[in-house]
Amino acid sequence: METIYQTWAETVALFERRGFPEESYGNLDEEEYILHPGPAALPGSLWLDDHQYRHQNPWINAGGRPEYEGIDGAVTGYVIDGDLHVDGNVLNLDYGSPSLIVLGDLKVANLVLTGTSRLLVQGNIEVETFLGNSIEQHVEVLGDLRARLAIMWDEFLPEVGGRLRGRALVPDYVDLDGCGLAVEDPAPHAALSDLLVPEVLLADGDTPGEDLDLADAGLLYEHMIDRMVRGLPVVRGGRTVAPLEELPQKQ
Repeated sequence: METIYQTWAETVALFERRGFPEESYGNLDEEEYILHPGPAALPGSLWLDDHQYRHQNPWINAGGRPEYEGIDGAVTGYVIDGDLHVDGNVLNLDYGSPSLIVLGDLKVANLVLTGTSRLLVQGNIEVETFLGNSIEQHVEVLGDLRARLAIMWDEFLPEVGGRLRGRALVPDYVDLDGCGLAVEDPAPHAALSDLLVPEVLLADGDTPGEDLDLADAGLLYEHMIDRMVRGLPVVRGGRTVAPLEELPQKQ
């Protein structure tokens, strides 16, 4: 299904037809968006780091507009009019990247948000690992956030209309109940070592750590990001996906 270039007014009209509340999309940039008119499924990973990886973005040639065909064209964001299923990962590690708005459910192996991309999901998010650490991110899911592991650093918290269903790791000073984020952990007493692959818990690069926690946030974060960028799982039983550099380039 081909993508379509839309003005801001056309994008807002779509939001209104789908019952997407203005308080959710009101902080988006009022510019042009690329619409996928229906549900979408991607076989690989999706990078929202616009400048470095946009030549591999499957939606970049929207409506044949020439400014979107070259590497230097700017893209404000992508709107998926339905569910989005990504076999690999969705990652944003850079600043000034496009927004992603999903008017349905988002299902992805891992979701990494450490730059400035906005992510809005009208339905549920279902992931193995959810990681965010930038206070400049805006992430909102009107349904549930279902993650085996959700990691939130540096005062980053997503807005969740339903519940966060899974293990949540946040700094000690963050009160999730006080922030209005309801959490259902299916195994609240399980150690991290029971959830994470051993490679993430390498304290010095050679031997497993003694159940690293947020006191070792920097090390834990580095190991996780490195593995997910390479397409390797973070949680036990997680999927291995093709890293971006191994995917075919768009012609």
